[in-house]
Amino acid sequence: MQCDGFAKGPRVTPLLSINGITKAYPGVVANDDVSFTLMPGEIHALLGENGAGKSTLVKTIYGLVRPDAGSMMLGGKAFQPSNPQAARAAGIGMVFQHFSLFEAMSVAENIALGMTSPPDRRELSRSISETSARYGLEVDPFRQVGDLSVGERQRVEIIRCLLQQPRVLIMDEPTSVLTPQEVWTLFETLRQLSAEGVAILYISHKLEEIRALCDRATILRGGKVVASCTPVEETAQSLAEMMIGQSMAAPAVHNRTPGDLALDVQSLNVKSDDPFGVDLKDISFSLMSGQILGVAGVAGNGQDELMLALSGETLVTPETLFLGRRDISVARPNERRVSGLLCAPEERLGHAAAPAMSLTDNAFLTGNARERLSWNGFIKSQVTSNFARAIIAGFDVRTPGPTALAGSLSGGNLQKFLMGREIMQRPRVLVVNQPTWGVDAKAAGDIRRALSTLADEGAGVIVISQDLDELMEVADVFSVIAGGRLSEPVKTGSISIEEIGLMMGGDASVTQQMEALHVDP
Repeated sequence: MQCDGFAKGPRVTPLLSINGITKAYPGVVANDDVSFTLMPGEIHALLGENGAGKSTLVKTIYGLVRPDAGSMMLGGKAFQPSNPQAARAAGIGMVFQHFSLFEAMSVAENIALGMTSPPDRRELSRSISETSARYGLEVDPFRQVGDLSVGERQRVEIIRCLLQQPRVLIMDEPTSVLTPQEVWTLFETLRQLSAEGVAILYISHKLEEIRALCDRATILRGGKVVASCTPVEETAQSLAEMMIGQSMAAPAVHNRTPGDLALDVQSLNVKSDDPFGVDLKDISFSLMSGQILGVAGVAGNGQDELMLALSGETLVTPETLFLGRRDISVARPNERRVSGLLCAPEERLGHAAAPAMSLTDNAFLTGNARERLSWNGFIKSQVTSNFARAIIAGFDVRTPGPTALAGSLSGGNLQKFLMGREIMQRPRVLVVNQPTWGVDAKAAGDIRRALSTLADEGAGVIVISQDLDELMEVADVFSVIAGGRLSEPVKTGSISIEEIGLMMGGDASVTQQMEALHVDP
């Protein structure tokens, strides 16, 4: 599918031209003769599955990767940045998916660190305040970053870019941690920048957002440009099908009947060890077998602390956590795993997986107890390798094989492996935090279907996610976590996404409304 031209007006000279960019790594061609243009004032989506070549391409534009072949033009002149500093000096700004901020420093101090020659603190603070007001990105330059919400931290990253007056702004998964209201605010800012002539290269797996925001889209598959289109003229499904090169299966309709009590949490209170963390306050809920409980919330409201308490990494007082009728409050993580309570944390590298270890070794790390991968202290190498191979095959993990290092996989493929590792251990209860974070549409659909199938087979599942569409699709009931407190669970569909978004932002009136809708499991 091809679109010629640009919806915003008559043809003008491209601001950024990508011409035949090619970059190969051992065993894979990440970018294969990639070409497209970015016009002044255009919001241009870059779409593709995990491993399609998006990250390599934007790293090339930002000076982090040197291409093997091809060229770029910026403002009609040859452009080949040797490093990010050169790219920024030429007018390229980038807001990364993972924020690079120091929590113990103020907003102004963090922004100064990213500037080659920052002005004095008073002048910088004034510039931050002016830019903040101009683009609707309210933030106090004197506040400590550790005290900011995730949405406010993203504003700091954007302001840091805007103070360098970019001509091209690259946004990588910018809405993955925002409430619906914060998404709308971000879109207003991006449209204002677009009206001022800034070109925006927008990377996201949220296809309805692409349709609402972007003027054009370039689709990569296997490192090649396979299509370009006008997103508003497409559906989310047609965009996804262009990305994966095949038809998408419709989401399964689930009509599960809850079974016996799977997990009971009674008055859980946890003091966070992180000085910037959130204390859990009197959290109580019951999860039934064959049921999916969705937990919505903006990052930094107690999700990590809840996961640590459920996994056993943080111990809690007795008679707080019950697996079925058994008190597991003081049980260690391995003991909980043997009993059937498995957890998949949000942080892929370092927490869920050891990046310098092979997939086989990573399969062993959490699978040993339930899959009996060792005997008398000796690892059963072939059995462990077979377990890793089964995960790779069952969850379509794109990798040379089980000996590949976890850190060599794309984020989406590693996420599929980690989710498969836990699901294939047949848990009684599975707790997952951000199960489809940063993965493409097909992989996200596969993971959600696997979670639904697990619940269909009788497991209790808790899905912690900032993606409200995801929760609406998979969850039978859901709650909202805000400020370390968990709302009463309500049936999916009994409250609107807009109301959930307000509650995620701490709106007490909506919390009371949800409590009025509370239903027992």
